[in-house]
Amino acid sequence: MLKALAEGEMFGEVWGTTPPSVVALHGWRRTHADFSAVLGPGAQGGPLPTLAPDLPGFGATPAPPQAWGSGDYADAVGRLLRSEDGPSGPVVVLGHSLGGRVGVALAARYPDLVRALVLTGAPLVPRPGPRSKPPTGFRMLRALHRARLVGDDRMERARRRHGSADYRASEGVMRETLVRLVNERYDEALSALLCPVELVWGEQDGEAPLSIAAGIRERVPQAVLTVCAGAGHFTPLECPAELRAAVDRSLEVV
Repeated sequence: MLKALAEGEMFGEVWGTTPPSVVALHGWRRTHADFSAVLGPGAQGGPLPTLAPDLPGFGATPAPPQAWGSGDYADAVGRLLRSEDGPSGPVVVLGHSLGGRVGVALAARYPDLVRALVLTGAPLVPRPGPRSKPPTGFRMLRALHRARLVGDDRMERARRRHGSADYRASEGVMRETLVRLVNERYDEALSALLCPVELVWGEQDGEAPLSIAAGIRERVPQAVLTVCAGAGHFTPLECPAELRAAVDRSLEVV
């Protein structure tokens, strides 16, 4: 059942017994419901004690007041963990995609709150190879718009034509948040991690390819990688058993 968390700052569900020992953080344009088959009512083996919030701007939780980066989201989750809804000690953080960005920022900023990280489909390092640039025509139009020689409506049509699906589906503060997030770097946060890290990755992930998991392991040598054969980006839906096993292992770490 959906409930207010952290005095209404977020909304989500609490699964299993309390206090929670796991926090599940979903991806962009997703909600806490993605984790039902991993940690919640639909999980094989039953639910684990879990806090599953809708992050600000998604599901039942209102958008943030201004464009947020992963650090702002981590601060919000930190407040949740320190609230009366939170755990009695450090938790295992399961983060998918955006949730992985937030989880790494949380563990780097508040190591006392995070017992272990389970990351999946999280774009935490750049893809190998040169970064692709927008088409020349779009870059020229953008320059003309900055010089106020092209109107906002024409620029918006161009952005929707050339932007990613997530960009096209976002508006206002959430579009600004997306732009801020995709331009972040996580090298310092990854280097600062003190907790155990498990990576569970879809073999066919097109959004955060397996090469990204390899790049994370270069920066976090203690990370353990599990590859889900044939799975894509939406691992909580495609390989819940592998994610549950990684969470279970993380809970056993002393």
